[in-house]
Amino acid sequence: MPRAEYMFKVVIIGDAGVGKSNIMSRFCKDEFTKDNKSTIGVDFATRQIEHDGKNIEAQVWDTAGQERFKAVTASYFRGAIGALIIYDVTNRASFQNCERWLRDLRQHTDPSLVAMLVGNKCDLKHRRQVDVEDAKDFAEDNNLAFIETSALDATNIDLAFETVLIEIYRIVRKNLAANKYNPDRPAPSMIGVTPIMPHKQTGGGGCC
Repeated sequence: MPRAEYMFKVVIIGDAGVGKSNIMSRFCKDEFTKDNKSTIGVDFATRQIEHDGKNIEAQVWDTAGQERFKAVTASYFRGAIGALIIYDVTNRASFQNCERWLRDLRQHTDPSLVAMLVGNKCDLKHRRQVDVEDAKDFAEDNNLAFIETSALDATNIDLAFETVLIEIYRIVRKNLAANKYNPDRPAPSMIGVTPIMPHKQTGGGGCC
C-alpha cells in the first residue's frame, strides 16, 4: 500500500443499533457481520482512496451509541474533520436523535468539519419509518450532505465516505493555496456540501 499523502479523521456517530460498525467494516474491510455486537467505547479502522492523483487515508472512528458511553466518545470528536451521522430508516427515534448527535458533534469539532447525514438499512423498504424527504429537509436545514445506504449489500457505502473525503481534500487544498498567498486568511466558518440522493434500490430485504 502506498504511503498516504493526506490523512483525515472521520467519526461515525448515531444511536446504538443503526449499523455504524457494519458501515465502517464494509468500507474499510468489505465485510458485514449479521450478528454484530454493540461497540464498547471506540473502534478504529483505516482505508485509502485515490483522488486527483493523491492517496488519501481515512482514519475511521466508530463511536458507541449508548448513552452511558457519551462522555467517553466526546473526547474522540476532537481532531475529526469529517463525520457521518447515522440513523436507521426503520427506526424513527434514531432519526429524531440525529439533532442531538449533530449538536454534540458541533460542540466538540471545528466549524469547518464536513458532515453527512446517512440513512442506513435502506434495503428494508417494507419496514421504513423515515421518509427520504424528511431526511433531506433536515440535512438541508443543517447544511449537511445526505445519502441512504445499506451496509448489508454495500449500497452507497463507498460513495458516502468518498464524498466526505473528497470534500475535505478540496477544502484543505483550497486553504493551503490561500494561505500560501495570505497566511492570515481565516478558515471558512462552515462548509456546504451538496446533498446526495440515494441511488435507485433493487433487490430484497436484509438487516443492515
